[in-house]
Amino acid sequence: MSQTMLAAIAESAHAPLVVRRIARPVPGKGQILVKVHAAGVNPLDTKIANGAGAHARQPLPAVLGLDLAGTVVELGEAVEGFTLGQEVFGMAGGIGGTQGTMAEYIAVDARLIAPKPHALDMCEAAALPLVFITAWEGLVDRANVRAGQQVLIHGGAGGVGQMAIQLAKARGAKVYATGSAASLDFIRALGATAIDYQAQHVASYVAQHTAGEGFDIVYDTVGGSTLDASFEAVKPYTGHVLSCLGWGQHSLAPLSFRSATYSGVFTLTPLLTGKGREHHGAILHEAAELADAGQLRIRVDRQRFALDEVNDAFRQVAEGRTKGKTIIQLPSE
Repeated sequence: MSQTMLAAIAESAHAPLVVRRIARPVPGKGQILVKVHAAGVNPLDTKIANGAGAHARQPLPAVLGLDLAGTVVELGEAVEGFTLGQEVFGMAGGIGGTQGTMAEYIAVDARLIAPKPHALDMCEAAALPLVFITAWEGLVDRANVRAGQQVLIHGGAGGVGQMAIQLAKARGAKVYATGSAASLDFIRALGATAIDYQAQHVASYVAQHTAGEGFDIVYDTVGGSTLDASFEAVKPYTGHVLSCLGWGQHSLAPLSFRSATYSGVFTLTPLLTGKGREHHGAILHEAAELADAGQLRIRVDRQRFALDEVNDAFRQVAEGRTKGKTIIQLPSE
């Protein structure tokens, strides 16, 4: 195995990424070395490359990329539960000063990784980790979604949204999801009742679908005014609003008058602090089980980008021209 590897590096803000040959990492205690076959491109990656995304604490120059699917090629000291040649996936780096996944190899904390679902190929598996973990931390960890509940997902066709729809359905809830007119068929195909947020006001769809009572859980994956709308859509007393983009200034009055609950979701915490990493691995085990049971799928953009086409991939994500998750595909040999 070569002692060097190719990696896509953001050298400075607003500059194109460059592919350079750098030293191949050596796995330390508790780490595994993964040969990357596919890396997901998230909006956060493009923000970091543009000098934004300060919450990710990723100073430049840096190898970017959070999500991966690949093969275990080396085990560090004190690693259990993994074998050489095993196919794995996870949200493994690219923030907090760590190397990202847009490279031929990455040494990752084994606690963050899980066996790849058999039902998904490498590109599909690389599309899952960030968005599924975000959906799980909201719906399961914060809200304990369960059978008999009515759940509203804002942004149901987005990455987190499509995971949230399928996760809530798998746990027995009745699911509704908002989207634009162009996304409604996709939302329906995931098994949710689709709501055109541009054509119907909050009070209207709350009246139509909950007899005016409000939804048991409302998950905002959009932010901004959509979080304000969530406060108006939730059921009084027992209702729970979640948001993975609750970063603005919002009036809590509508929520408070309903005596309802709010939880924020910030999925990056275990990577930034080192705390709770085992839980991320456990969540990915759950994702694999759902995928292998036919209860979880993800839309991946048909176009695949090679590592040396990383700037084209970033541009596509930044401009919102994707039809599913954008993937960097690396050679398997």
